[in-house]
Amino acid sequence: MSDRIENFINSNAGKKVLGALGVNAPRELARYTPSQRSFFKGRLLLGAGDNAALLAQVSKILAESDAEVFGDDNARLQCTALTQDNGNDAPFAALVFDATGMRDSLELVAAYRFFNANIRKLAPGGRIVILGRPHMGADNAEQAATQRALEGLSRSLAKEVGARGSTAQLITVANGAEGDFGSSLRFVLSPKSAYVTGQVIAVNAVEQSGNVDWHKPLAGKTALVTGASRGIGEAIADTLARDGATVIGVDVAPMEDDLVKVMTRLGGQPLIADITAEDAPAKIASAAKQAGGIDLIVHNAGVTRDKTIANMTEQQWQMTLDINLAAAQRITRELLDQGLIRNGGSIVGVSSMNGIGGQRGQTNYAASKAGVIGYVDFMKNDEQLRAHNITVNAVAPGFIETAMTAAIPLFTRMFGRRLNSLSQGGLPVDVAEAIAFFANPLSRGVSGNTLRVCGQSWFGA
Repeated sequence: MSDRIENFINSNAGKKVLGALGVNAPRELARYTPSQRSFFKGRLLLGAGDNAALLAQVSKILAESDAEVFGDDNARLQCTALTQDNGNDAPFAALVFDATGMRDSLELVAAYRFFNANIRKLAPGGRIVILGRPHMGADNAEQAATQRALEGLSRSLAKEVGARGSTAQLITVANGAEGDFGSSLRFVLSPKSAYVTGQVIAVNAVEQSGNVDWHKPLAGKTALVTGASRGIGEAIADTLARDGATVIGVDVAPMEDDLVKVMTRLGGQPLIADITAEDAPAKIASAAKQAGGIDLIVHNAGVTRDKTIANMTEQQWQMTLDINLAAAQRITRELLDQGLIRNGGSIVGVSSMNGIGGQRGQTNYAASKAGVIGYVDFMKNDEQLRAHNITVNAVAPGFIETAMTAAIPLFTRMFGRRLNSLSQGGLPVDVAEAIAFFANPLSRGVSGNTLRVCGQSWFGA
């Protein structure tokens, strides 16, 4: 029955009915396939406020793609490599605006003029990217307010274009990080970010160099993924292996058959372990040591034990907090203490939108997922991580189409998947792509971020 209803909703007749009710029918999102030659293809318009700092670097990054790049009047004045649009009616696949030079709130009119003149020219499934500076690094209050205003602008633009399957993001580039935001720009312009919108990616200055193959950025790397036997964990393992990584998949004994099948298919290594067991950190560290160290650990394993707090047992509370949060911390500490996360490595935690916005009947789950974000916020300044250039980030999925969400009652599920700017649920691969972005060797400047993979959920966003 549910399949028939969904098929009707996605049919032309169903879309007409939804339109009459004022509900947006979801637009199919284009996602990455290895057959794509580059991270971006199509016409791109680059705009800028005065004193823009990143135009030349953006042009250099885009030269590595299949983009046809044009500049508005102000961008061309500041970057002679840009050309004027030929004036035809062809839509733009992306609009990129460099606002890094803005220091006064009234200068934001340049952003208004750019998007006011060009937003109707953005193709369905298009990309909007605004480049700014971190407001807490500003020289004065006026500049801080101006740069922080870009977040409200980008999130609102995301809501205006989401019905057409388009996305909008803000990338803040710290002073000195002008050469470090390339992986972020490539990610948000590419189909790999299909279900990420209305987000802010903060990039800091780091020491990094070298080139990375867009299709195999993790070649020669080793990744360890907990909860890897099915669902989002399996998608994470698939995507990391696709990008060239050797995967060590961890799961509990009842999932052994599924885990072995996944790891065999990917050429990875299965590791049976209950992450809450006393010996789990040492057991996982031993596997990492046998692999010669790891470059990425993804703390994906998690459970739900949903009850209102008045009806929740202490065992249900403790189990959820231990699996979703405390165990990950113990394992990470063991790996760090033994020096098993290599220089330039990554730690990624899987949080949740419910850890940001809360949810009735999920006090234990929401607390554990909020704790993941708190851990990332604190550990980004950890001296050991900084000394070894190890990044720590989190993803916060929203409504992702999994076996768990398939068990939700039909009409609750139908509404839940549409309560976001893209009017649809995401796929496990969308979460995996965000994690692979964090793991990219050229993403060393991205640390302490929590990236929401939720289609810009209307609640808790």
